[in-house]
Amino acid sequence: MPASDSRVNTPRLSRQQYLDLYYYMRLNREVEETMTRLFRQNKIVGGLYSSLGQEAISVGTAYALEKRDWLAPMIRNIGALLVKGVPPRDIFTQHMAKYTSPTKGKDGTSHFGDLENLHIISPISMLGDLIPVLTGVAMAGRYLGQKIVAMTWIGDGGSSTGVFHEGLNLAASQKAALVVVLENNLWAYSTPVGRQVPLENLADRAKAYGIQSYIVDGNDVVAVYSTAKEAVERARSGGGPILIEAKTFRRRGHAQHDPAEYVPPAQRAYWEKRDPIALYEKFLTEEKILDPKGKKETDEQLTALLEKEREFAENSPMPPPELAGEGVYCTGPACHDLQPKWERPIDELLPPKSCVEPVWTVEGFGHGKGATGRDAPIHFGDTQAKPVASVKVSSGTSAVSVKKGAKKKSARGRVRQ
Repeated sequence: MPASDSRVNTPRLSRQQYLDLYYYMRLNREVEETMTRLFRQNKIVGGLYSSLGQEAISVGTAYALEKRDWLAPMIRNIGALLVKGVPPRDIFTQHMAKYTSPTKGKDGTSHFGDLENLHIISPISMLGDLIPVLTGVAMAGRYLGQKIVAMTWIGDGGSSTGVFHEGLNLAASQKAALVVVLENNLWAYSTPVGRQVPLENLADRAKAYGIQSYIVDGNDVVAVYSTAKEAVERARSGGGPILIEAKTFRRRGHAQHDPAEYVPPAQRAYWEKRDPIALYEKFLTEEKILDPKGKKETDEQLTALLEKEREFAENSPMPPPELAGEGVYCTGPACHDLQPKWERPIDELLPPKSCVEPVWTVEGFGHGKGATGRDAPIHFGDTQAKPVASVKVSSGTSAVSVKKGAKKKSARGRVRQ
């Protein structure tokens, strides 16, 4: 729900859309479970970061985007990659550092993207840095005349980084078509959110930048999708950036090496009962959208797909040694040859159409408390102050008429406010 307005229009999805959300959440979980087994077999060469319990956020938010839109995931947003069209084999081979991976074996986690076709920006390890980058993507899209929206994710811990605030401020000042999804999973590695943020709702951070925000149950995929869809369309229509706080829980440690023993057992038990896939299966069954036959068909479809993709990854070769010296520097077309895709007349951005008079109107700075304790207007520049009413001020036994905010001489001649 919007932090400033509890009303959210929940659209009625088609039967296929409901089933799509179910399929991608299941695929998200099964891909990660497959990689967990590969990790324990020592076939994953890098770190492995689980999104168990957070699948509804990655899937629901990415599903709200259109094909032309851009996204930049973090390492737990595998579901968003799958929704965008990344095949499981790319995720497997990437984590196994195989030559057939998107980075040809040069990275062991999800640091890969697809600028040309899927419009995916690679994750950045420095948390928060994706926000200004995606702000730039949104600004570039507007410059080129593309009606695109950019989306990225951040965690509760990452929202305390300086670049999170710098990025939001830039996006707000530029009214960029950006949606930032803040996954509040209650733990920043081993630090509980209450120990690093003195706020109940992290969505309140949007107020500092004058932008809209939403709060949503991150374990309800329909609510996540509906909220994200509304945010995306508001951003696309010129409403500026929007922050969505999705409240959820990270049911595994920071990575495979972390048993997360710092999590209170009662807290873990509570959230395990709120598994997003189990909740959604219950909803689909009650709505008569999914029956045992349909669930079995989905199981079989996922098993067949992942078996094929896993075999491809395991049978793929490792990169040749000579590859280590390639791709260190971008060498132009041999690296990539991206060209701007104009969807507006270029002459709109060239003189004389792009010229403006170098005259700026300096507005006032609102109101503030004066030395008298009264609320006084603060003026500067071209915007004139509004007339203020006269008030009676008692001085000894006589009364004199002065204006609010006017300066009055004391008996000694000094000017005081």
